[in-house]
Amino acid sequence: MVKMPADVKETLEKQKPVPIATASKLGVPNVVFVGLLKIIDDETLMIADNFFYKTAQNLEENPKISILCYNGETKKSFQIKGTVTVSKEGVDYEAMKSWVHGVNNKLPAKACAMVKVTEIYNAMWGPSAGKQIA
Repeated sequence: MVKMPADVKETLEKQKPVPIATASKLGVPNVVFVGLLKIIDDETLMIADNFFYKTAQNLEENPKISILCYNGETKKSFQIKGTVTVSKEGVDYEAMKSWVHGVNNKLPAKACAMVKVTEIYNAMWGPSAGKQIA
């Protein structure tokens, strides 16, 4: 797996909400904002599924995800790609549920999407646009 550099993690932490993109097995894209995304470690992100519909279907068919983050202060932007494992029970699910209900106990916390980071790209304009950084 790929380790997220410090500037990628800092940029991701400042992005609220976070746009994530998935695709069906036929390649039909879907982009949504998520409000509850947490960095677990240098290689792993946790996303809470509270209201996914197409996103949940897509991840069932195709576990690939793309996440975009931007920091207006530093003028840095990154695209993070990864592979998702979805759980509705177990250690990761219980950790996600506890986190979500700590934020708002009225949220459903339907499933936990754990993202293993596989690639990171520069998403800012200019000569480095689109270049893989990790």
